[in-house]
Amino acid sequence: MIKVEHLSKQFAYYKKGIGLQGSLHNLFRRETLTKDAVSDVSFSVEKGEIVGLLGPNGAGKTTTLKMLSGILYPTSGSATVDGFVPWERKNEFKRRFSIVMGQKNQLWWDLPASDSFYLNKCIFGVEDAAYRRTVEELSELLEVRELMHVQVRRLSLGERMKMEILAALIHRPDILFLDEPTIGLDILSQQKIRDFLHYYNEKEKTTVILTSHYMRDIEALCKRAVIISSGQLVYDGELAAINHLMGDKKLLTLKAAQPIAADRLVTFGKIREQNGTETVLEVPKESLKQTASAILASLPVEDFTVTEVPLEESIAHIFKKEVAGL
Repeated sequence: MIKVEHLSKQFAYYKKGIGLQGSLHNLFRRETLTKDAVSDVSFSVEKGEIVGLLGPNGAGKTTTLKMLSGILYPTSGSATVDGFVPWERKNEFKRRFSIVMGQKNQLWWDLPASDSFYLNKCIFGVEDAAYRRTVEELSELLEVRELMHVQVRRLSLGERMKMEILAALIHRPDILFLDEPTIGLDILSQQKIRDFLHYYNEKEKTTVILTSHYMRDIEALCKRAVIISSGQLVYDGELAAINHLMGDKKLLTLKAAQPIAADRLVTFGKIREQNGTETVLEVPKESLKQTASAILASLPVEDFTVTEVPLEESIAHIFKKEVAGL
């Protein structure tokens, strides 16, 4: 459905000195600088797949989505989305996708959301019956039916984002680009949007590329992640494999009857945290059973739990390109 090959995007900008003297110098001799927003990125996405596009701020995620939606022209490389070259901006292509950007509005601020829905219906030529079915179904799923005739600016942030997603789906696109759709939302609103996107993808088999700084969004919706750091692709694979890349570590949380000296604990693993009678040890996955048995046999431990290393922690290491072989 989506194929990206050696895609790059550079932005030129000018360096300016401080004050009037810097402005005058700029008038006659400007120093031009270039920033590689995206550099030689290649990946593909199958039909119906939800892929998480991850990276730190400024990594090139939004720039990539803008190129795939035809908003920006690339400096070099190629891409096809559902068989179309995005930046050719053909009308047939525009009917195949939607893009939702968490920090930009597509709804008319002073009008009810229903007016923007109807405008989208007219733009995309959606038949009346299909339009009514879509609005009724999606407004019910997103729990916003009673709010569609309220001015957009009077809605809460979570309610507005639900309306943004509904507006993007009026013409039932095959591809959905989501750029930080849950940014700034409370936990309940985030969960409802995640549940809706999961249901909609299962039902319609819509292909989705999702960017988010909330790892719960990625873990709940994506089996695969494409990670970009400083404009370059540094990982493309299953989310479940990221912990393996980091050495298959497990976290062992111990609760003891009394505080245990650190020198006794370090023989079993790396101490990540110690607070009174509770300690968190990092141990290799392959030796977890033996380590746990040895701890229970030699230390006054009353209870213990085993958890994975937080996904965001492993991804942070990938951002820094600290994983060998990437």
